Amino acid sequence: MYAVVGCSDCSALWVVEGRPETTSCPRCGTRRRFAKLRKFAETETADAAKNVRSAMQQRRAGDERDLDDFATMGDRLDEAGVDDETFLTGAGLDADEVAAAGERAESTARSSLSKREAVETAVERLDRPTEDEIVAFAAEHDADRAYVERALAKLKRAGELTESDGEYRRL
Repeated sequence: MYAVVGCSDCSALWVVEGRPETTSCPRCGTRRRFAKLRKFAETETADAAKNVRSAMQQRRAGDERDLDDFATMGDRLDEAGVDDETFLTGAGLDADEVAAAGERAESTARSSLSKREAVETAVERLDRPTEDEIVAFAAEHDADRAYVERALAKLKRAGELTESDGEYRRL
């Protein structure tokens, strides 16, 4: 269930999912009890609630035209304007080089973990990881044995990990 509600202080409209105890206005930050808010509409789907909110804001702005719903406008978005390749070429860039640079950036971002992330990821991904296995995994991300040992000790103290028979697991 989704509700379109309004703020009594600044007249902002927003969509609330479910029936929370309280909710905050996205514009002014005022926190109100959900039960006390004025509900302009209640819908079964988020898209329907967004459409109601959009139509209400459009009417407030004095525009009486009937617009398509978000899904229909999204489908037509590709037809409007120029595609990426035409835009890049028009800006004097080589679209293939831009695509290759994007792929390189994504692959680098996926493969690079911080030292701490490497330790945590090793514990999560490896089946019954031992300290040596975690050290080997973390070494691929520039974490040395001393760092891994300190990180494991800190995670155990914080109650995030447990060790049993030399094997680690997340709590």
